[in-house]
Amino acid sequence: VCTGGGPGIMEAANQGASEAKGENIGLGISLPMEQFNNTYITHRLNFEFHYFFMRKFWFLYLAKAVVIMPGGFGTMDELMEVLTLVQTNKVIKHLPVVLYGSDFWGKVLNLEVMVDFGVISPEDLDLFHVSDSVDDAFDFITCDLTEHALAQPGGSL
Repeated sequence: VCTGGGPGIMEAANQGASEAKGENIGLGISLPMEQFNNTYITHRLNFEFHYFFMRKFWFLYLAKAVVIMPGGFGTMDELMEVLTLVQTNKVIKHLPVVLYGSDFWGKVLNLEVMVDFGVISPEDLDLFHVSDSVDDAFDFITCDLTEHALAQPGGSL
């Protein structure tokens, strides 16, 4: 598990991984109004970045899938960066993206308007999956990774 290292849902993800005896990563950012990274992060994998672009690079470099929870400007910045890089094929690996919480994302994002104005393609709406349940998000990610990331009989990765 790799999170932004903060409190709330990020801390819960790091705590779950820690309690399952898994190593987990925290990629914090130096901000004047933020506290330190949470205590559940594997000690040697607890990082703090000064620049957002470097932090986002490491998020994507390490990711096999991305789950984005409701959040503020930083979350929107990370979401748009991921979608832009996937849309423009700058991320070479297949990267399933889940937006968790349809009520939040339905109110915050109206990407259909961008399609209507012709600034993104209708297919770009397929770059992510919106989910309201852990089971659905898990099923989407595992099915997607099984189809795109695992070796197929007679094929290669």
